[in-house]
Amino acid sequence: MPSQQARPLRADAQQNYERLLAVAARAFAREGAGASLKAIAQEAGVGIGTLYRRFPTRETLVEAVYRNEVTRLCAAAPALLAQLTPVDALRTWMEQFVDFMAAKHGMADALRVVLTSEDERMHTRALLRDALATLLDAGVADGVIRRGLDPYDVLMGLGGITLVAEDPGQRDLALRLVGLLINGVRP
Repeated sequence: MPSQQARPLRADAQQNYERLLAVAARAFAREGAGASLKAIAQEAGVGIGTLYRRFPTRETLVEAVYRNEVTRLCAAAPALLAQLTPVDALRTWMEQFVDFMAAKHGMADALRVVLTSEDERMHTRALLRDALATLLDAGVADGVIRRGLDPYDVLMGLGGITLVAEDPGQRDLALRLVGLLINGVRP
């Protein structure tokens, strides 16, 4: 039997899918991976059947949210550079990374089950490193970021900052630490 290729979603179905991912990301960040799927569907304005049709298990929803957030964060780098100065783009991207990691923390237990492959983790890290390299390279070209920085080192520093943000009341502290990291990469 020939394999079927997935047909593109209708525009309204695509909007529902995207809304489900956005609402689920917020819910997982707030309540963890155990957030109510019924509440997620309701907040997204769809029935629970629609949620289960797209995401047959909680794990498939968690994985889809995670992949979507990684893709969104990586795509933000060039978009931010088109709108902001390199330093402001870097700061905004780092703030978005803090929020991404807070959402990921809320999904951590479920992600351990879903993303068991070291290759998967390394691939995600490489995508994030490349997005950060884009921002750093723009800053170097503009003369506002030091030459010779390893984007992976900066990413690991940023990852350390996000540990502070795991405590819901510490986002402001994490953002102040992002400011210190920004100052550290400047000439």
